[in-house]
Amino acid sequence: MAGLLVAGTSSDAGKSLIVAGLCRAWARQGVKVAPFKAQNMSNNSMVCPDGSEIGRAQYLQAIAAGVEPSARLNPVLLKPATDRRSFIVVDGRPGGTLEAGEYATGRAALAQAAFAAYEELASEFDVIVAEGAGSPAEINLRAGDYVNLGLARRFDMPMVLVGDIDRGGVLASIFGHWAILDDADRAQLAGYLINKFRGDASVLAPGLDELSARTGLRNFGVVPWLDQVWLDSEDALAFARWPRTPGAGGVLRVAAIRFPRISNATDLDALAAEPGVNVFVADRPDDLARADVVVLPGSRSTLADLEWLRSRGLAEPLAERARTGAPILGICGGYQMLARLIEDPIESTTGSATGLALLPTRVDFHAEKTLGRPVGAWRGETVQGYEIHHGVVAVEGDAEPFLDGVRVGNTFGTIWHGAFENDGFRRAWLTEVAEAVGSDWRPTPGAPRFAQRREQMLDELADTLATHTDLDGLLDLATA
Repeated sequence: MAGLLVAGTSSDAGKSLIVAGLCRAWARQGVKVAPFKAQNMSNNSMVCPDGSEIGRAQYLQAIAAGVEPSARLNPVLLKPATDRRSFIVVDGRPGGTLEAGEYATGRAALAQAAFAAYEELASEFDVIVAEGAGSPAEINLRAGDYVNLGLARRFDMPMVLVGDIDRGGVLASIFGHWAILDDADRAQLAGYLINKFRGDASVLAPGLDELSARTGLRNFGVVPWLDQVWLDSEDALAFARWPRTPGAGGVLRVAAIRFPRISNATDLDALAAEPGVNVFVADRPDDLARADVVVLPGSRSTLADLEWLRSRGLAEPLAERARTGAPILGICGGYQMLARLIEDPIESTTGSATGLALLPTRVDFHAEKTLGRPVGAWRGETVQGYEIHHGVVAVEGDAEPFLDGVRVGNTFGTIWHGAFENDGFRRAWLTEVAEAVGSDWRPTPGAPRFAQRREQMLDELADTLATHTDLDGLLDLATA
C-alpha cells in the first residue's frame, strides 16, 4: 500500500495545509491520490454529497485531490462538547460519545473502522496522503493510537514530521520527537518539513544540517509563510487568521463572536474573503459597539456557550442592537441562541434555558441528528448550504423567512452553514446590511468568486511546495 503519513510537532503546525498541497501537486502530475485522516478532533465539519459528515479539512483536501468527498477520507470524527466529552461520528454517522477517561483505552472499535477505510482507499488509489493528529510523540496515548504511529506501523507507512517554526523551538521539537519515540516507532520517521518560515533560509540551514546529522532524518524542505493562504481549518487555533483585502468601496466591519465551543467557524471565511469586509473576533461589549454587523457562529454546546455569552456581558449589547435595527446574524447554534426558549436534553447538562429572545422561535433538541445539503433562495439568489444539528427550530410568531430560518428587522437567523460561499447571496446580503447601517461598502466589481479564490489558494500552495520542498523525494518515499 503506497502511503505517506504527515504528522506534526503540535496542533496547527500545518499538517492539513501540507496534505492539501501534496494532494493538489501530485494530482496535477497525474497521480491518483487521496487524502485520509483516521481520526479528526474538530467541530469544523462538512456534509458530503452522500450525506455523511467529515472534517472540513478533509473535505478541502478532497477538493485539492480532485476526488469525491466521503466518510472514507475521515472515518472517525470527534466533536468536543466539553473538556471531558466528545460526540463521535463513525463512517459519517453519529456514533455515541467518548469520555476523557476512555480516550486512551476505549477506541478499539474506532480503530477498526479507520483501518477498514484506509484499506478500501488504498485499493483504489495510487497514493494515500494521511494526516496525523496533534503530535505523534504523545507516548501516554500510544497504546491506543490509530491515527499517528499506530496507523503508520499498521500499514508500514513512512512518516514525515511538520514543524512550525513560527512558534519557536522547532529544532528542539523535532529532535525531541525523534528522541522520545521507541526504536520501532522511530524507524517509521523518515524526515521533516519546516513550515511557516519567514526570513533568510541560509540562516536556518546550519541548524537543519546539524539536526539531520544527529538524527539521520532527511530535510524535505522549508515552506515559507503564506499570508494569503488560509484554507479550511480543523483547529480552533487557526480561527481569525483572515487577510485584509482592500475593496473598491468602503469598509464593512463584521464582529464574529468567538464561543468557547465554536463550530463551523469556516462560515466566516467567505465573508472575510470579500474585498472591503473586515471580519474580527469579538468577546467583549466594546467589540460589538465598533461593529456594523455581529455574527453569532455555530456552537457544539449551545446552552453552555449561551451562558458564556451572558457572563461576558454580551447579551444586553445584542438586545440593544436588535432594538435599534443594527444587523445581527445567528448561524445554527448562534441562531438557536436568538430563540425565546431552548430545550436541550441531548447536548447540555442544564436541559433548558431561556434564549436571547431576539427572534420569535423555540428550539427543541432531538436525539436524531439532521445532516443535509439544502438548496433555497433569497432576493432571487440561489443558495446551497449544509445542515448539521440536533436542535430543531419552530417559529412561534410573525417573521420573514430567511434560509430555513427567520428575520425580524435586521436580526437574521439560519440553521444553514456554508450559505456565504454562494457569491450572489453573500454580496446581496452584505449590500443590504451595509445600506441598513449607512455604510458605503459595496461589492468590488470583478472580485473573484469564493470557489475561485479557494482554487487559487490550493494552486499557490502546490506551487510553493514544488519550489521549496522535494516533491519527487516525498513521492518516492510514499511509493517505495
